[in-house]
Amino acid sequence: MKITLLITSALITTLFTSCNTMIGLGRDMRIGGEGLETSANKVTGGGNSGGAADTGGAPVY
Repeated sequence: MKITLLITSALITTLFTSCNTMIGLGRDMRIGGEGLETSANKVTGGGNSGGAADTGGAPVY
């Protein structure tokens, strides 16, 4: 019974921490993409084309 409880709690802990890891990864990828887009716009002299929405004020989860 103790082994089962130990394994279950380890799995639950792993699941909860992986959620925060995925949120952080998503946030890092978004920031990296915005930086890449900004650099590309500087090089090409282009602006915000394609009618894309400004995500500068987007909430960060």
